[in-house]
Amino acid sequence: MCHFPPPLVERAVRAYVGAGQEARDVIIGDIADGLTRSVETTVRTVSETFFEPVVRLGVTGLSRAGKTVFITSLVANLLDRGRMPALRAAADGRIETVWLQPQPDNTVPRFRFEDHLAAMTGSDPVWPESTSGISELRLSFRVRPNGLLAGFQGANTVHLDIVDYPGEWLLDLALLDQSFRDWSDAVLARFGPRAEMAGFMERLATTDPSDNLDEPTASGLAERYTEALTALRAAGLSNCTPGRFLMPGDLKGSPALTFAPLPPGNAPRNSLAREFERRFEAYKREVVRPFFREHFARIDRQVVLVDMLGAIHSGPAAVEDMRQALADILSTFRPGRNDFLRQIFLGKRVEKILFAATKADHLHHAQHDELTAIAAAVLRDARTRADFAGAETEAMALAALRTTTEDRVEQGGRTLDVVRGRLLSTGKMVAMYPGRLPEDPSKLLNPARSGAERWLDAEYAIEGFAPREVSLKPGDGPPHIRLDRAAEFLIGDRLR
Repeated sequence: MCHFPPPLVERAVRAYVGAGQEARDVIIGDIADGLTRSVETTVRTVSETFFEPVVRLGVTGLSRAGKTVFITSLVANLLDRGRMPALRAAADGRIETVWLQPQPDNTVPRFRFEDHLAAMTGSDPVWPESTSGISELRLSFRVRPNGLLAGFQGANTVHLDIVDYPGEWLLDLALLDQSFRDWSDAVLARFGPRAEMAGFMERLATTDPSDNLDEPTASGLAERYTEALTALRAAGLSNCTPGRFLMPGDLKGSPALTFAPLPPGNAPRNSLAREFERRFEAYKREVVRPFFREHFARIDRQVVLVDMLGAIHSGPAAVEDMRQALADILSTFRPGRNDFLRQIFLGKRVEKILFAATKADHLHHAQHDELTAIAAAVLRDARTRADFAGAETEAMALAALRTTTEDRVEQGGRTLDVVRGRLLSTGKMVAMYPGRLPEDPSKLLNPARSGAERWLDAEYAIEGFAPREVSLKPGDGPPHIRLDRAAEFLIGDRLR
C-alpha cells in the first residue's frame, strides 16, 4: 500500500481549504498524479527487481549540442563494440549479445536509429535531421555476471530504454516552481537589454497590460517574443523559455502558447496581464506537468549535452547564460540513490547525471583537459546541488562522431596543434586552430559572470565540420572520442 508522508497530506489539506475552485482542481490533480505514480512505481520496481531490470536513460541537449548524433553513435557502438574498450563488460567479453527490441511504449515515437546511422556513415555522409519531440529506443543486453558466483549463474538480460527529448523541454521544468511574475521579471532582467529583444520590447512599450484582453494584441506580443527567443538561441544563448515556443508542434497558435513576459503592474479582471498569468499557469499544468509525469519522472540516468565550444565562440554572455541554464536544469532533478524501498515509497530518483561537452574533435587532444576543466567549472553550481543530494555526476569532453584528424603545423615560428576536416559551410578541407583554451577556467568564467561583452585577451574561432566518410570494419561502430567512458559511467554498473 502507498502512503504520503503526514506533513505532505497536512499541507495539501490546508492548501485545498484556502484555495479557489481552479486551484482546488490543480491540487486534486497533483494528489491523483502522485498516487498514480506511486502505484506505477511499485509495480514497475517489483517487476524489474525479480525479473529483467530496465534502465531508463534520458538524453537531452541544449541548442546545437548534437543529441541525435550522440544517441545514434551510442547505439551503434553498443551493438558493435570494437571501439568501446572503456566499457568494462565489453572489454571483459561478458556481453554475449546486444539487440534492438520493439519500441516498448506504444504512445511514443521510435527513435529513427537506422535512418540517422545511414545519414552519418553513408558514401556521402551528412548530419542527420534534428529531432523536435520525444522518442524512444530499447536495447537489450545478454550479460554474464562477474564475481565469485559468476561460474554458477547464467547470463542475465538487461534492457536499456533510451529516451530522447529536447533540451528546451527540460528547461521548462524549472517553470513549475515559478510564478508568472517571477518568470517575467527574470526574463526581462536577463534579456531585456539585448538587441535580439528590441522588436519585442518596442511592442511591449506600446502595450498597457492592464487594458482589457485583446487577442490581436496578445498574439502580436507572443509572436514578437517567439522571434526574440529564436534570435537569442541563434546568438548562442541557452536559457530560452518557454521551450515549446521554439518547438510548438500541434500547440502552435493555442492559448497555452500565446503569452509573453510583462512588467509589474495592475492586473484587473479580464485584463491582458491577468489572462497572460492564467495562460502561463495553463502552460505549466497542461504542457509541462504531463511531460514530467509521463516521461521525465521515470528516468534513472541522465545525459545533458552542451556545446561548450559554441558558447565560448559566442562570447561571455553565452557562457554565463549556459551556466545559469545548467543550474536551473539541476533544480528539476530529484537526485539520489534508487534503492528498492525508496522506489516503492518515494518514487524514482536520478542516480547518475553526465554533463558532456560535445564536439571535442574540434580540438586537438592536447586541449581536451582544458575543455573538460571549463565544463566542470561551468557546471560547479549545478553539480554541487546533485552531489549533495546523493546523485553521482560527471563532466566529460567527448565527440559522439569523430569528424577530424589531428596534425601539427608551423606558423609564424610556432608549432600549432590543429585538426583537419571538411567544413560544413563550404565543403573544403581545412586545418583549424581555434585558439588556446586557458588552463585556468576562471579566465573565462570571471568575464562571463561580470557581464563582459567580449573576451579581452583571446578570440576563439569555431567552425562546423561535416561528417567524414568512414570505412567500418566488422564489429566496429562509428569513430568517437570517449563515448565508451560515457557508457561505462552511465550503465557500466548495471552490466555486472
